[in-house]
Amino acid sequence: MRTPLLPLRAAPALSGLLFLALAACNSQPENIVVGPQDDMKAELAAAKPVELPPSIQATKTFRCKDNSVVYVDFYSDGKSAGLHLKKNTIANILRAPAAGQPMVADGGYELTGSASASTISLTVPGKPKQDCDSN
Repeated sequence: MRTPLLPLRAAPALSGLLFLALAACNSQPENIVVGPQDDMKAELAAAKPVELPPSIQATKTFRCKDNSVVYVDFYSDGKSAGLHLKKNTIANILRAPAAGQPMVADGGYELTGSASASTISLTVPGKPKQDCDSN
């Protein structure tokens, strides 16, 4: 028995007509709105540039004259350091007004030295000023 081929030949033509009919439905360009307008655009454009925090330039271990050990993270700005009185503790951040000046922090902390120095001068609360040598 023979099957008629007309429906098989007509299927591609009908699908093409259907596609054209759907494509002609809306000829306007589509606008996609992501979210509300930026209310702070002008303020952000006028804001001063953000300065990134300094990175750690060197981490050194020092043994002081009283036989205590301190750990110092010297930062790349040359004016700040993180002082750890015990290993793996949160650092006390000491800052100097300019590079080369003593770095200080609230509570009586003072550190004089740099990342390239082998000796620092350190004052911590409850102890006199002392020199500390790198290990």
